[in-house]
Amino acid sequence: MIDVTLPDNSKKKIKEGTTGLEVAKAVGIKDALAMKVDGEPTDLFAPITAHAKVEFITFASSEGKEIFRHSTAHVFAYAIQELYPTAKNTIGPPVEDGFYYDYDDLDITEADLPKIEEKMREIVTRSEHAARVELTLDEVKKIFRHNHYKIEMASEFFLAGGRLSAYKIGEKFIDLCKGPHIPSTSYIKGFALTSVTKAYWRGDPRNKQLTRVYGISFPTEKELKDYIFQKQEAEKRDHRKLGQELELFMTHEVSPGCTFFLPNGTVIFNELVAFLRKEYGERGYKEVITPVLFDRQLWETSGHWDHYKDNMFLTTVEGREFSLKPMNCPSHALIYKTHTHSYRDLPLRLADFGVLHRNELSGVLGGLTRMRKFQQDDSHIYCMPEQVEAEMINLFTFIKKVYIKTFNFLYRMELSTRPEKFLGDSKVWDKAEAMLQEVLEKNKIDYKINPGDGAFYGPKIDLHVKDAIGRSWQLATLQLDFNQAERFDLTYEGADGRKHRPVVIHRAILGSLDRFIGVLVEHFAGKFPLWIAPVQAILLPVADRHLPFTEGVAGKMRSQGLRVVIDSRTESIPKKIRDAQVKKYPLMITIGDKEESQQTLAIRTVDGKVKFGVSIELFIAQMAHAVASRSLDFSV
Repeated sequence: MIDVTLPDNSKKKIKEGTTGLEVAKAVGIKDALAMKVDGEPTDLFAPITAHAKVEFITFASSEGKEIFRHSTAHVFAYAIQELYPTAKNTIGPPVEDGFYYDYDDLDITEADLPKIEEKMREIVTRSEHAARVELTLDEVKKIFRHNHYKIEMASEFFLAGGRLSAYKIGEKFIDLCKGPHIPSTSYIKGFALTSVTKAYWRGDPRNKQLTRVYGISFPTEKELKDYIFQKQEAEKRDHRKLGQELELFMTHEVSPGCTFFLPNGTVIFNELVAFLRKEYGERGYKEVITPVLFDRQLWETSGHWDHYKDNMFLTTVEGREFSLKPMNCPSHALIYKTHTHSYRDLPLRLADFGVLHRNELSGVLGGLTRMRKFQQDDSHIYCMPEQVEAEMINLFTFIKKVYIKTFNFLYRMELSTRPEKFLGDSKVWDKAEAMLQEVLEKNKIDYKINPGDGAFYGPKIDLHVKDAIGRSWQLATLQLDFNQAERFDLTYEGADGRKHRPVVIHRAILGSLDRFIGVLVEHFAGKFPLWIAPVQAILLPVADRHLPFTEGVAGKMRSQGLRVVIDSRTESIPKKIRDAQVKKYPLMITIGDKEESQQTLAIRTVDGKVKFGVSIELFIAQMAHAVASRSLDFSV
């Protein structure tokens, strides 16, 4: 008998050679896909032959999803083998949102996908078992003698010292793979092939162009249906599409990765800034405006030149090297340094909405969510070490006010620790990480550790926000930095009369304002809360004779700071309402003979709720109150 140690440190005695699948059943784990034996991922159907620590891998983990979807890719390849026997498979890896497989000699379109899916269902229904086999290079050349791609990959892997392995499904299909794999095709209950495209072998345009098929898979049919629903919702909510339809912003090839905010989008941007400025006033922040262009010397002092240069836009002016700023922190350090500081001056909270530029690769740019030019609600808090906890608690309160009360977002927090390349002393990093971990735990905040993903100058807490259809977005960030004060020789005079180094907290509550707007567009599907909507109400006169009265109502509304427009076209009211709903105006106000004679309004919301005979003065007061209080809901 041998001992298996489970993740909760409990032990179970098993017979030598018992498989992981048998152990999983014995301890009541029904959803295991693979396992780790002493930390090494392996197949669930592999025998356990010695004392070992065993951890089961499920679909809930990213590792489990990769194993499951790579196994599905093999089922897809099996189906292709049966339907198109002359096609040559190359690679079929899992990706962030499913899997793909590249093929030579496979001439198919998306119209062929249902037929392939049907064949995959047949294979799944047969419950064919997977088996791992070790191969020599000669065996690979024999098995895949008609597929030079497999021989090429195996030869390179063999020369690099790797062990060649393959996985069989049943008796008919075999493919090179390092594994692990799910035990049987029957595990795959929900799957779909999503698209067909082209890709060059190994991504090199000098090589042959292959057919690439994308797919997705889940352990249950329900998860697949939920995924398809979310995908459809995401397409409807895509901020790039809605941004054009609602005339929020535009892009142009002359400035890739940069956004032109149109008047409607600029309203949203300015409302967010106004909201934050009000909060800053209540929370003791001091706003500054800093330059965009800085000499190389500043970036050498800050450490960006060594650690971030590839992400910076560089230029030479009169023989001097400059960069557009990717971050505000070095310029704030210069501001701090212009005066001597006492412990009585701290914390000093500097805020900055300055324009930032980062040299992102064109392939990762995407609407407002990944850009080269953007603005953050950036701030740097200079404080004493003993003030860090109180400042972090204040920031947690600030985050709650913004995300939960104002926008009704749910979120989770991640603590990102020291990266491979970092500034400063590892002991200082350990101290900073411990401080952040302690303040999270003392305040009973759930978090997960994200190893190695900290900024190069300090650990950070990142906020991951869940939107209306369950997607996660990384927005706010709180970063603790013991290095900046050292590199810029920043000091304050302590109560003991001696010089001390301040701690710097880098923080952005919304993160990138541009990115936050993109997330808001998708979260609300373009139906913004009244206070932030570019146009808060549209007035619809029934006929030209109602226009003077309508203009009078609009004037009263504008005098209260409300954003209203008048649709004076000679179209029918139903047509005007349909057009206003497409533009997602929160309120549509119809004015005809009855309204003019009774001095009332007929109100329709974007969701179709209608109310007649509404008092003009009362309605304007209600709107103004909802806007001033930044209410999420407004009912008439």
